[in-house]
Amino acid sequence: METTLQTVSEHACFGGTVGFYKHTSQACGGEMRFSVYVPPQARAGTQVPVLYYLSGLSCSEETFQIKAGAQRLAAELGLMLVVPDTSPRHTGIPQEDADWEVGTAAGFYVDATQAPWAPRFRMYSYVTQELPELVGKHFPARMDREGIFGHSMGGHGALICALRQPDRYRSVSAFAPISAPVRCPWGQKAFGKYLGPDPEAWRAWDATELLRGGARIPPLLVDQGTRDKFLTEQLKPELLRQACEQAGQPLTLRTQDGYDHGYYFVSTFMADHLRHHAAALTA
Repeated sequence: METTLQTVSEHACFGGTVGFYKHTSQACGGEMRFSVYVPPQARAGTQVPVLYYLSGLSCSEETFQIKAGAQRLAAELGLMLVVPDTSPRHTGIPQEDADWEVGTAAGFYVDATQAPWAPRFRMYSYVTQELPELVGKHFPARMDREGIFGHSMGGHGALICALRQPDRYRSVSAFAPISAPVRCPWGQKAFGKYLGPDPEAWRAWDATELLRGGARIPPLLVDQGTRDKFLTEQLKPELLRQACEQAGQPLTLRTQDGYDHGYYFVSTFMADHLRHHAAALTA
């Protein structure tokens, strides 16, 4: 069945366009929204590389476009920026909005297997299959040049999408990712709801476990602030470092003194990440 894409709004931005769109998702069984920055190089229909950004807990398809400060440099580099929402919304699932760590805006980029979440919360399939198909059909995108990055829960999402599809993404990076969700409260809580009580089922959705299992990706850039209140309990970048060292996975893990978890941190180092991706996607 052909998907109809509806334009919510479009806005001129640094010679290109920031657009917000919605459609009926087959993967998620209802309406999904996403945003796209199309750089000026694509105005005449020229295809440009695609960089997906996965946002964190409580965010939407708008958060990155408003707060990250990415469009100016993306316009210079000729990168298309694609940002999905962080979960389905208004699904009718009881208590879907009751807890900011599970449910609405907290999809964790997994394909849920447990009731009542399984029919709707299939963010991994949405991000890696349905959304790219829409982008390739409706936007001037070079679908042979895709990169992925994200923040916090979205950093976790970017890592697992890349590690589970290692031949797809030419570039990967993350801001303060949830590096080992099977060993932190956020991940244990969400995975228990979405994937069931058996921790063995969780390992396929954990970056450190995927690395230990043999998955490899292009050289990885990760930034982490030292004043991030979630650093010790939730994010655990030292476990990602250890897994990469043991696996021989190239990793640049930068510790940024004085920075916290929010978008002041993300926007400060956004240019470095965009250049990291452009080096691989436009080469």
